[in-house]
Parts: sequence; structure tokens; C-alpha cells
Amino acid sequence: MRFDVITLFPELFAPFLSAGINRRAFETGAVELKLWQLRDYADGTYRRVDDRPFGGGPGMVMLAEPLEKCLLAIRQDRVLKNPLEKPVPVVLFSPIGQALNHDGVEKWSQSDGAILICGRYEGLDQRFIDTHVDAQVSLGDFVLSGGEIAAIALLDAVARLQPGVLNDEGSHQMDSFNPALDGLLDCGHFTRPEVWKGITVPPVLMSGHHAEIAKWRRQQSLVLTQKSRPDLIASARLAGKLSPQDEYFLMSLGASGLVESKSN
Repeated sequence: MRFDVITLFPELFAPFLSAGINRRAFETGAVELKLWQLRDYADGTYRRVDDRPFGGGPGMVMLAEPLEKCLLAIRQDRVLKNPLEKPVPVVLFSPIGQALNHDGVEKWSQSDGAILICGRYEGLDQRFIDTHVDAQVSLGDFVLSGGEIAAIALLDAVARLQPGVLNDEGSHQMDSFNPALDGLLDCGHFTRPEVWKGITVPPVLMSGHHAEIAKWRRQQSLVLTQKSRPDLIASARLAGKLSPQDEYFLMSLGASGLVESKSN
């Protein structure tokens, strides 16, 4: 899997590639990442990559010409490395894009990669978008100063799903939003000491009774999801992911939607 990133600030990716567990994905080649400095494909002494928008208004717009030159160089580089490779999609991080979620990350983690464009300023010349961009992705309803943070978020989420990256191969299976949790939020977790500032670990977690622990965790997941993301409960119900036991437990929560943190 290979991701190419078009950016004006490739140095922002350096800490991400050299620290943390996910660096294994890039060190081993499970995920290949190549950064492309857009200014290398701009003309003139100042390597200009932007200009004022037609029609007036604040800010600057990224020029189509250097973007296209960089994109064509990437396409050529990928073909030289793998002549049989099919063209991968061109992705732009944009407020109008589809919000990135777990299902989207799963699909990217099983793909051949993509060409990621990190926009800046007021965005890209619309003609380049209409001609070359295959998909637009958003992290949410807010605006970043550039697409680099969004690109790092996508790459981080994809990298941790690659085999051998996490110490525990199955740890991501119990992440929030994962199909193993039926798309619900993960429950809270506890570790030593057993008593901290007078607060004790729920006794069921120290019981050694695996069935009861699994039941408790499922119920806590339902509690947390119902309280914080009721839309996920509705989606799980619509998809037939909630068992009769789940539904009975949710009904028992009452109007408050809360239950004590103990075995039920």
C-alpha cells in the first residue's frame, strides 16, 4: 500500500513517521509514504503556488498548474515502480467532503493507497478539483489551516490496522466503532492500583469470571453509547446488531440513561 502526499509542508510529517507505535508500519513498508513538495513543480523565481481569486474576496487560491504537474509526476513515479498498478484515487481534504469514519478507514486500510492533496489558503482552483479529484474527505464540521493534519489522521488510522503494527494483534478489534462492538463505543478500562483516591475498580473485573466480565463490558458500552452517542444505538438497532438482552438492558436504564458501574 502506498500513499503519496502533495503538501507545502512535508516537514510536518517527520515526527509522525519517527515516533509512536505506528512508525512500524512505515519502517517495515507495510505502508509506503512519499511526500511531494508542491513548490518543486511551480514556475518562476519565487515558486509561486497561489494567486488572488477572480471576483475578489479574501485569501488566496492554489494554482491548478503546479498541482497538475505534481500529480502527473506522482502518476509516472508509481507506474515506473509498478507498471501493473492500477491508478489510485486522488483525495482532497475539504470541508465539503464525506466525514471520515471507521468504515472509511477500514476500506482505505485494505486498498492500494491514494494520492492525498493537502490544501492551503482558500482552497484549490475548482478546475483542478473538477478535473482530477476523485474523492473529498472531511474530519468534521470545522476548518483547519491546511490538509496536513487531516492527512496524518487518515494515515495514522490506516497504519494501526496493518498486521504487526500493534503489539496485540486483536487490540483494535475492540476499538470504538469497530464491527466487533457492533459500531458502539468501547467501555471504560481500569488498571492498578485497585483503589485510587478511594475509588475502587468494579469488582466484576477482578472476579475472573469471563462471561460476567464480557456481560459487564457490553452493558457499559451500551450505557456510554446511549449517553454520549445515541445515534450509534439507533444505527446498531436498525442494522439488527442489538440482542434482546441489549434491548432489555437499555429499557432498564430509564430516562437518566445511567447505571451504576458494577456487575449486573
